[in-house]
Amino acid sequence: MGSLDSQLLQLLLLHAAWMMGSGQLHYSVPEESQHGTFVGRIAQDLGLEVEELVPRMFRMMSKGQEDYFEVNVQNGILFVNSRIDREELCAKNLECAVHLEVIVDKPLRVFHIEVEIRDINDNAPIFSATPGTRFPLEGASDADIGTNALLTYKLRPNDYFIVEQKTGDQHNKPLAIVLKKPLDREEAPVHRLSLTATDGGKPELTGTVQLVINVLDANDNPPVFNQSVYKVTLLENAATGTLVIKLNATDLDEGINKEISYSFTNHVPLNFQKIFTINSNTGEIMVNGKIDFEDISVYDLQIVAENKGNLPLSGHCQVIIEVLDVNDNAPEVSVSSLSVPVPEDSPLGTVVALISVSDRDSGTNGQVSCSLWPPGLPFKLASTFKNYYSLVVSELLDREQVAEYKLMVMAQDQGVPPLSASGSLLVPISDINDNAPTFAQPSYTVFVKENNPPGAHIFTVSASDPDVAENSLISYWIDEKLWPLTSYISVHSESGKVYALQPLDYEELKLLEFQVRAKDAGLPSLCGNVTIQVFVVDENDNAPAVSGTTEENPILLVLPMGSGHTVGKIHALDADSGYNAWLRYELHEVTSGPWRVGLYSGEISTIRAVDEAEVSRSQSLLVLVKDHGKPQLSTTATLSVSLVTSAQAIKTDTRLSRTGESPNSLVDNVNVYLIIAICSVSSLFLLAVIFYVALRCRCQAKEAMVYGPGTATLVCASEVGSWSYSNRHSHILAGVSGEAGAKSDLMVFSPNIPTSADNGKQQDLLCATKYFYLFFEYVYT
Repeated sequence: MGSLDSQLLQLLLLHAAWMMGSGQLHYSVPEESQHGTFVGRIAQDLGLEVEELVPRMFRMMSKGQEDYFEVNVQNGILFVNSRIDREELCAKNLECAVHLEVIVDKPLRVFHIEVEIRDINDNAPIFSATPGTRFPLEGASDADIGTNALLTYKLRPNDYFIVEQKTGDQHNKPLAIVLKKPLDREEAPVHRLSLTATDGGKPELTGTVQLVINVLDANDNPPVFNQSVYKVTLLENAATGTLVIKLNATDLDEGINKEISYSFTNHVPLNFQKIFTINSNTGEIMVNGKIDFEDISVYDLQIVAENKGNLPLSGHCQVIIEVLDVNDNAPEVSVSSLSVPVPEDSPLGTVVALISVSDRDSGTNGQVSCSLWPPGLPFKLASTFKNYYSLVVSELLDREQVAEYKLMVMAQDQGVPPLSASGSLLVPISDINDNAPTFAQPSYTVFVKENNPPGAHIFTVSASDPDVAENSLISYWIDEKLWPLTSYISVHSESGKVYALQPLDYEELKLLEFQVRAKDAGLPSLCGNVTIQVFVVDENDNAPAVSGTTEENPILLVLPMGSGHTVGKIHALDADSGYNAWLRYELHEVTSGPWRVGLYSGEISTIRAVDEAEVSRSQSLLVLVKDHGKPQLSTTATLSVSLVTSAQAIKTDTRLSRTGESPNSLVDNVNVYLIIAICSVSSLFLLAVIFYVALRCRCQAKEAMVYGPGTATLVCASEVGSWSYSNRHSHILAGVSGEAGAKSDLMVFSPNIPTSADNGKQQDLLCATKYFYLFFEYVYT
C-alpha cells in the first residue's frame, strides 16, 4: 500500500512539474457563481511566494473579455469577480473557457491560465405545441342532489371524437367533445354519435342523446414540405440579396385553401430575422444583413407554411445554415509587456517583451506564423504558449555600435490569399561602462624651447570614450607611481592641458618622459594611458668658454719660422648644442702680425716668415670665438707669443736638460700623441662598423641614457627621420703644438614617429652614413 501511495505521489509531482514547465494552469468554475467564489491558489500553483507578488508587480489580464476573475495579492487566491453566463459567453459551443495571462517582473515572466466555465441547468424547456381543437357542449341535468346528481359521460367509441369532462366532488364540470384527428368530408360527411350520461346514485340511472355532426367542406389539408430539415452552406460576407434557399410546400386543397404564406416562427431570434428575410409568397430566404462566421457559424431557422383557408392550417420545417469561413480577418499583434531599456550586457535569453498574436478566423485561416524584420537583429521570437511569444536577446549587444533597435513583428496567416499584420517595437539599449578611455595614438612627442615661462601650456592630451553620461566623463592625471614629476609637469584634470611648472634648461634636462592617465567616471571606472615625451629644444643662451689661460703660459717661438708654421691651438667649449655650439675662430681686429687662426679648428699658424726684427718683442694675440646661434654669442681669448733667437733657444734647452728632459722631448711627445691618435682612429673605425651592424639587426632597440629626471632614447635615423648633434671642443694650449683630448657628444632626438618598413633599408644606410661623417669629423678635429 505504501509503494502505491509513493507512486501516486510521484505521478502527481510529475504532473505538476509538467504543468509548470508548459507555463499553463487549468481551473474550472460553474457558471452563475457569486462574486468571491474560490477558483484556485494561483500564487502557490505558479511557484510564487505571496510576499513577492507586489514587489514583482504581479498583474493579470484577460484579453478581449470582461474582468470575470481577480487575484487577491495578499494571499494569492484567484476568485470570481463578476457574474458569468455560459450561454451568453459561449452560446452552444461545447468548450467554454476564459484565458488569463499572469505577468511578473524582475525577472520578466508570463504564465497562461485557462478557467473552464461549467454549464448548469438554468434554462427550462419551452413548448411550442397548442392543444387540440375543443367543442364545448351543454351537459345533461339531474334533479337529484349530491352524488346522485354527479354525472359521468361516455361517448360510443369512434375514430374522430372523444368526450372530455373534468369531474369534482360537488359540481359537474364543463363538458366538451374533442377532435382526435382531422375530419375528412370527402370520406365521411356526417358523423352520428351516441352520448350517454350516468349519475352517481344507486342504482345508476342513465340518459342518452344522439349527436349528429355534419362535416362541412373546409381547409382540411395543411401545407406539406418535401423534407422536414434543410441544410444549406453559405460563405460568410455574402452580399445582401443573396439567395440562401427557396422553400416549397404543397397543399391538397383547392382555391384559397391552397394558397400558402411562408414566415419565421416565433422561435427564430430577432437578430436572425435581421440577417435573413423570407418572401412570404415564394418561400425564398435571402441575405439581408452581415454574415460573419466569427460571430455565428450556424443559423437554425424554423419556418412555418400556412394556407389561407377559413381555418388556416400550417406546416413546419427547419432550415440549418452552416456558414463557411473566409479569410477576412488579418492577424492582430499586441505587446502585453515591454521591459526597456535593455542593458548592453544582458545575457543571451533575456526577455525583452511579451507579444501575443491572434486571428479571428478558424482552421488554416486562423493559423498564424510570426517573424522579425529586418533580419539579422540580435533578437529572436521564442514561442511560449499557442500564439504567445517572448522577444529575447539572441546575440551580444553593444550600445556603442547600435544605440536602439527599431523592429517589426510580422504575423501572417495560412489563408488563401494570406493576410498579414505587423507591430512595431522600439528597443533602446542602455549603456554600461565597458569602454576605457583611449587616446588617438599610444605616445606623443612634444618639443619645448628651453627657458619657457613658468606655467606655460606646452601640450593638450585628449582621450575619447564611446560610452555616455558619467561613463564617458574623463579626468586626467600624471601617473606618479614610477617617477615624481610634480615639480616639472602638471596636467589639468578636466581639460587635459599639460603645463611646464618651471623654466626648462636644456643643459640640465633634455627629455621628460611620463605617462598621462585618463579615467572615466563609471562604476567601476576604467583607465587608459598615453606616453608623453617632452624634448627640450636648445636655445643659444650660453656663450663659448675658452679652456685654460693662455697668458700664464706664453708660447716661445724659435726663429727662424716659415710661413704656415702651427704654433698652438685655442680650445673653446659651448654648453649649448647643435648650431648653437658650433664654434668659429677669428683674430680680433686689434691683432696684427704674421698670424692667422683656423676658422673652425682654432689652430694658430703663421702666414709669413718671421724676421729677426720681431725677435725682441712679445706679442699678444686676441682671438674672437663665436657660435652659430641666433642671437650669436661670442667670447675672446688672449694668447701671448714670445719670439726668441737660436741662442736663447739653446739656453732654454740647457734649462730643460737640467731638469732631466731631452731637447727633443717635445718632438717625441708629439710623436707619441700622433701614435695614440692613429690607434684611436682605428679603434673608433672598428667600433663604428660594429655599431652599424648592430643597428641593422635591431634598429628599433633603444638604449636609455639618463638626463636628469628624464630619459633620452638613442635610436637610429631610420626611426626618427632626422638627426642633430653637438660637437663640444675644449682646446687647451700646451707646449708648441700640444693638444688635449677632444670630446664629441652625439645626441639624436627620438620623437617616436613610426616609419614605413619600405624605407627601413634606406634609412639604415643614411644612419650609417651620418655616423661615419661624424666619425671622420671627429678624426679631423
